[in-house]
Amino acid sequence: MNHLDAETSPYLLQHADNPVHWYPWGDEARSQARDEDKPILLSVGYAACHWCHVMAHESFEDEATAALMNEHFVCVKVDREERPDVDSLYMDAVVSLTGHGGWPMTVFLTPAGEPFFGGTYYPPEPRHGLPSFRQLLVAVADAWRDRRAEIQRDAGMITEQLRRAAQPSRDPLTPTLLTDAVGGLRRSFDPVWGGFGNAPKFPPASALEFLLRRGDLEPVTKTLDSMALGGMYDLVGGGFHRYAVDREWLIPHFEKMLYDNALLVPAYLHAWVVTGNERYRAVVEETCAYMLRDLRLPDGGFASAQDADTDGVEGLTYTWTEDDEVPRELLHAFEHGRFVVRGELDEGTRARLFVEREQRPKPLRDDKVVASWNGLTVAALAEAGRRLGRDDLLDAAGACAEFLLGPLSSDGRLFRTWRNGQARHAGVLDDYADVAHGLYELHVATGDLRWLTEARRLALLAVELFGDDEHGGFFLTPVDGEELVSRKKDFDDHPTPSGNSMLAYVLLRLARLWGDEQLERRAVGVFRFIAPQLPHAPSAFGHALCALDLYFSPRRELAVIGPPDADVARRELARFDPNAVVAFGPSDEVPLLSGKGYVDGRPAVYVCENFACQAPVT
Repeated sequence: MNHLDAETSPYLLQHADNPVHWYPWGDEARSQARDEDKPILLSVGYAACHWCHVMAHESFEDEATAALMNEHFVCVKVDREERPDVDSLYMDAVVSLTGHGGWPMTVFLTPAGEPFFGGTYYPPEPRHGLPSFRQLLVAVADAWRDRRAEIQRDAGMITEQLRRAAQPSRDPLTPTLLTDAVGGLRRSFDPVWGGFGNAPKFPPASALEFLLRRGDLEPVTKTLDSMALGGMYDLVGGGFHRYAVDREWLIPHFEKMLYDNALLVPAYLHAWVVTGNERYRAVVEETCAYMLRDLRLPDGGFASAQDADTDGVEGLTYTWTEDDEVPRELLHAFEHGRFVVRGELDEGTRARLFVEREQRPKPLRDDKVVASWNGLTVAALAEAGRRLGRDDLLDAAGACAEFLLGPLSSDGRLFRTWRNGQARHAGVLDDYADVAHGLYELHVATGDLRWLTEARRLALLAVELFGDDEHGGFFLTPVDGEELVSRKKDFDDHPTPSGNSMLAYVLLRLARLWGDEQLERRAVGVFRFIAPQLPHAPSAFGHALCALDLYFSPRRELAVIGPPDADVARRELARFDPNAVVAFGPSDEVPLLSGKGYVDGRPAVYVCENFACQAPVT
């Protein structure tokens, strides 16, 4: 029987009616595998994944294929967004076996959870050098029966490789890491269409933030301009699709992810502050409108994603035909006689097309709330609300923060996900780091000291739960979490900032507000793992580079006494000054604010360096 009907994940529920006897990840499946002496077939995907749907329709809904799976394997289905620890661990195994990864991910494990073979999508019939999925199932079942000792030896070797932790560098950290990273990004930059490398192209928000910090504007503006032309960016409804399959950012994979939009809002916002380009501001406003309209939930949290497919057809909601009343010069061929819109779209036409599109069937919305992605969303909406003077955005950020600290928390600790009134799974490092980051930005936007103290509480708790006191850096899972075959540390900033990068960034900011050198040393421990990898792939560590840039920057602390809407506060915080840290008072709870007050009853800003402050500005 299928065991998924009690789950909350929309992705797992999509498979609850499969003839496959799916189990969710857990002790029951592993016990069943041991009792029946069967290998585990682990299938990992997510609700908005187009090829996950394809493989489901081709194989998991097929009675004959399901019978083969049920006969020879204990089948386990995992939502990678719910269980990033399981996904990350076994993705490392697949990459080591095949040289590449992706979703859907298919991995075969011993009953003890040790991987021995894996890949990604497998077709129903042999093609493109891949065996059919049924051929693969038979081959693995035969090997398990006839070559058990060989499989167990291989599984042991793969698992031991997964347990080999990266070692921190002991070389001095110097600013040349930053200049060399700029050079590396420049070498892979596409001077015609922006972005880094060739097709497919993913939005490089964190790398763009780093280059903007370094004052290297050309690759930033070229990339932001090209992405906003239309195609990957939804000109009609706002918001960004997941990635473009081509070099020109024209034909997207049509799923829309909360995290992409939450990361691209600050990138365009900061570029608007630096350049004054009003198109960037428009993209920010349209993307925020999309998030509030299509992803915000009644409880205050934000849904994870919208699917690429509508009624089983990729891009059906977002594409147009020649029979639609769209200016012909804006239509660019997609497939099956359908087109994407790109070009100059006047506001009247945009509004008319939006009304027309709203009448169409909508793609599935994955309405589970992921803590880390909502933390990024709080940060994006809070800063956009502050810089654009939008109280509605500040209100949405505040409501989301309340949700994170309410239904998504218990006894002060974060859960990973929430859906339909149920919070599930212990929060991982990314959840604590991203939520702390969002709460800090909400403090800067509102001046409410509660958000700053909550940010610090979560950051200190993250150090306690995830820190590696011996080698430095932070594990993905908490010290009292489920014990997998290996406890991992992640440092890659694709597609979202790694928990290590984000927590290092948060700890540096808090260290400068509290004068806490221990927190800074914790951040440096992260940098020692990342530094050896930067020369090889700087675009994979965009947020780590932002944190390093903060680390090497001259200290600049702003103690603001008074409300955020005071003239002096607005003036001091208007510029793009990403390496300044800010706290609002008066308060004696934050060392930077201690002893500082209003000047002759007027709001004031104290500009400090290592707590040595200039005369207050009023």
